[in-house]
Amino acid sequence: MAGTSRSEHRIGLLNGFAAYGMWGLVPLFWPLLKPAGAVEILAHRMVWSLAFVAVALLVVRRWAWAGELLRQPKRLALIAVAAAVITVNWGVYIWAVNSGHVVEASLGYFINPLVTIAMGVLILKERLRPVQWAAVATGFAAVVVLAVGYGRPPWISLCLAFSFATYGLVKKKVALGGIESLAAETAIQFLPALGYLIWLTANGESTFGTGSAGHSALLASTGIVTALPLVCFGAAAIRVPLSTLGLLQYLAPVFQFLLGILYFHEAMPPERWAGFALVWVALALLTWNALRSARRAKALTLPPRIEAPGPAPTVDA
Repeated sequence: MAGTSRSEHRIGLLNGFAAYGMWGLVPLFWPLLKPAGAVEILAHRMVWSLAFVAVALLVVRRWAWAGELLRQPKRLALIAVAAAVITVNWGVYIWAVNSGHVVEASLGYFINPLVTIAMGVLILKERLRPVQWAAVATGFAAVVVLAVGYGRPPWISLCLAFSFATYGLVKKKVALGGIESLAAETAIQFLPALGYLIWLTANGESTFGTGSAGHSALLASTGIVTALPLVCFGAAAIRVPLSTLGLLQYLAPVFQFLLGILYFHEAMPPERWAGFALVWVALALLTWNALRSARRAKALTLPPRIEAPGPAPTVDA
């Protein structure tokens, strides 16, 4: 049993690295889709993602959830909100990467945990520990420093962070599996996206089918690029502790940040380094606090140790 458990944990880690690795390297993919614009790429992503997950659900024969969801208007409304929010997130991210803002986009996912905590306080009335307050305050200071450095608020980062934090909050309330949730969200996105693509074609502005076969194939593969990391993430989530997933999540923005500097050669003046350093300090505080809490929780659930009996006491004569 122990061997099986270790094997499952190893599979979970590999899937976690694969999921966050793919999310981290995806900035290399979107520029390949030019000359398609960000909105056309976004529309193709919605249409082909639904096609991919529909085939996946047909293979595994998981459709019962759809009927249950249609009978629950409140959950369906939340799915619609999630679809709208993730549309904003996807669209801004694609535009940011293809417009030379990969580093600023990576910042959005660095500060996302801080925004999630802030939303927990403001919306869910959660209470924070002093360390968490310190992390949020440090993150706020980082945004101020970066705003000075950019000469404007880092709106790309803030839009990505707030949209994804809102998406996570809504998904938590919906409580639907990853593939099922993506299927429901893209089903809502499908008709507007398809309508836009038809309009582009009618106006002679579509790049799908008018360019090379390779370009059309890349546009169609946006469904795989969207769904495959989610499948790996789902496999990891059921096999490794949340504390481990929490650490793995930083792989994606780290990869994106390094790509922005080393591959796309984006500028990093001193004030931006200072802002990013403050963000990393805030994340280090959060990580340390989360690991300490996980150790304490584990200690409380462990059975008490039973000491082996020592030698019988001797009585002096």
